[in-house]
Amino acid sequence: MKVARALVSVSDKKDLEPFVKGLTDMGIEVISTGGTAKFLKDAGLPITGISEVTGFPEIMDGRVKTLHPNIHGGILADRSKPEHLKAIADLGIKPIDLVVVNLYPFEATVAQRGVSEEVAIENIDIGGPTMVRAAAKNFSGVAIVTDPADYTPILEELQASGAELAYETRKKLAAKAFQHTAHYDSAISNWFSQEEGDFPKHIMLDLAKVQDLRYGENPHQRAAWYSTVSATDPDASLQQLHGQAMSFNNLLDLDACRRCLDEFTLPASVIVKHNNPCGVAVAENAAAAYEKALSCDPVSAFGGVIASNRVVDEHLARLLSTNFVEVLWAPGYTQEALDILTVKKDIRILTGQISRDTCGSMDMKRVYNGMLVQDWDCEADERDSMRVLTTRHPTEEEWGDLLFAWRVAKHTKSNAIILVKDLMTIGVGAGQMSRVDSANLAVARSRFPLAGSVVASDAFFPFPDALEVAVNAGATAVIHPGGSIRDDQALALAEERGMAMVVTGRRHFRH
Repeated sequence: MKVARALVSVSDKKDLEPFVKGLTDMGIEVISTGGTAKFLKDAGLPITGISEVTGFPEIMDGRVKTLHPNIHGGILADRSKPEHLKAIADLGIKPIDLVVVNLYPFEATVAQRGVSEEVAIENIDIGGPTMVRAAAKNFSGVAIVTDPADYTPILEELQASGAELAYETRKKLAAKAFQHTAHYDSAISNWFSQEEGDFPKHIMLDLAKVQDLRYGENPHQRAAWYSTVSATDPDASLQQLHGQAMSFNNLLDLDACRRCLDEFTLPASVIVKHNNPCGVAVAENAAAAYEKALSCDPVSAFGGVIASNRVVDEHLARLLSTNFVEVLWAPGYTQEALDILTVKKDIRILTGQISRDTCGSMDMKRVYNGMLVQDWDCEADERDSMRVLTTRHPTEEEWGDLLFAWRVAKHTKSNAIILVKDLMTIGVGAGQMSRVDSANLAVARSRFPLAGSVVASDAFFPFPDALEVAVNAGATAVIHPGGSIRDDQALALAEERGMAMVVTGRRHFRH
């Protein structure tokens, strides 16, 4: 397909001038609209105004300018059908071979704080998507360019081939164009759906591929990583400084690790293995927090994903270098730390403060024939909202450990039983089918004396047996949601054994 005539109408004028100059230098006629035409004419380029083609002025503040048979007839005429070519020839319509369009910045507009409905509506493009879809539909004879990143390769192909574009190029551009309009319509649909409430009748998902992954959870499963598309790339700040490419399981565990880490403002370290925390601690500095977290379960920490909420310095780097670490995330690293850590080629080192504003978004889980949608479990449970049921109240030291344990339980697969002492996990029971099994696991795997520890349960005790396991091991205080028909039995056990019992009124299942 040889390009003789192009239509250019863009909102984003990045890199437009050299591209259009390249077209006109090849003798390609360029038609343009409104602000785009003015921009190109001011650059000294020979441009045909859209009104010269349609015979009508642009009207209604530019709402109507390209919606005309002289434009869409030129785009949609099927070059393989003589009757189409005769129809446009009889009407004096010239074919348009190349359409260069990007759309009004709807997403960027509605992302602004306090933007009015009137302004948002005016940024819904009509003529642009119509031309894009028309050109993409007729890709057998028309090329559609929606991304400024394609200007250079398109121009190079035209210059190398005598103004021709290959079928494969046009088909790839058409696929990209339909993705572009689908994304645009999705953003508009979701904006209107906000009026329907938190769970609208339809939810439009729009995801962009970040990269292909070597495989999924297992080698026989294919996988890729996609990010949520928005006005700004949410993953742009996630930087990998060293190591092999991230895998499916790496990304899954890093997400769990970061969500748990975000619970703490003091220097904290979280170690995750198979999507469960196997060590969590806060301390006076990052190195001390890591040492405490590692000591909880150094066997499970081998090959784990580790996150610190403080810059990694030389001291912490030397501690980390003695362990096999799959993934390490921190807000920053000193040069001395990087020199130590990058000696090992396998460790994946990441940084970047990703925006994690999940409380205003939705948590989605794929099931048969659809999706389960819920709020994220991200609201903080504050001490003043909790109730002490026992005669004995927790000491201040116990309160600190109880609140710490409760935050860790929230990020542990249910059934979750967490044993804590001195602001560090000392026993983790996760993902068991019964709560008493989780309690037995937490106690059995602990490497520390459990006298004076506290215990957290992510849900109520259906029977007092799991609590009995913890108190027999030495736990002196317990925190759980309450709500069982046998709460009185668990409370009676706590009173009998001198435990302090706190109920939160909120459950934290994590499936």
